Amino acid sequence: MSEWKARRFWTRVDTRATDGGYEILLDDRQLRTPNKKPLVLPTEPLAQAIAAEWDAQSAEILPHTMPLTRAANSAVEKVAPQVDGVVGMLAEYGGTDLLCYRAPEPAELVERQAAEWDPLLDWAATELRAPLQTTAGVIPVDQDPDALERLRAEVAALDVWALTALHDLVTIPGSLVLGLAVIRGRLSAAEAHRLSRIDEDFQIERWGADEEAAEAAEERRLSMEWAERLWQLSRRG
Repeated sequence: MSEWKARRFWTRVDTRATDGGYEILLDDRQLRTPNKKPLVLPTEPLAQAIAAEWDAQSAEILPHTMPLTRAANSAVEKVAPQVDGVVGMLAEYGGTDLLCYRAPEPAELVERQAAEWDPLLDWAATELRAPLQTTAGVIPVDQDPDALERLRAEVAALDVWALTALHDLVTIPGSLVLGLAVIRGRLSAAEAHRLSRIDEDFQIERWGADEEAAEAAEERRLSMEWAERLWQLSRRG
């Protein structure tokens, strides 16, 4: 038996203002999430970008070509109903931030991590008022509770759309500092991804690349860049 595939059923895609934001129309039908919730976008640019994803579909609907649509569905169906839980989960990364855990050796890698990561921790200490301590190896380091609370406050101040974007910007690299640096304009998502891979790239320089691992890394980079795009398009003004 052949697998059922969703097919394009509309001819025209439009956007229009509605209560609370902007909606997308497939012909005259309001676009909804998979669980039939109204998909209301916070800004017209985000609505237009998602509309373009739907307009680009041909006979068969390919969800993997619609990253902004998937992110918007997650914002409405997963993040909005449990904001406090999402805030708590993301804030916890501050206590185990990737940038705080350094290699004990070799010296070249130790120096590279310090050169690339210390400026971000300095930024967090200055701009976010959240100084974090570093350690060598995997032994946990206790962070200042006040610093962790300030990082949590940064996350808690974000709206549903920003939290949705921040999710991938934090969980993929394993760093709350990198994620916040992207949404505050300190880094691009591509740069944050590169900084999160210093150890992996060092090993590749020594031993060569693995094709499967390289493909997975590229997928993570693209996911972070789409999260950054969601953040940019969802900002009002």
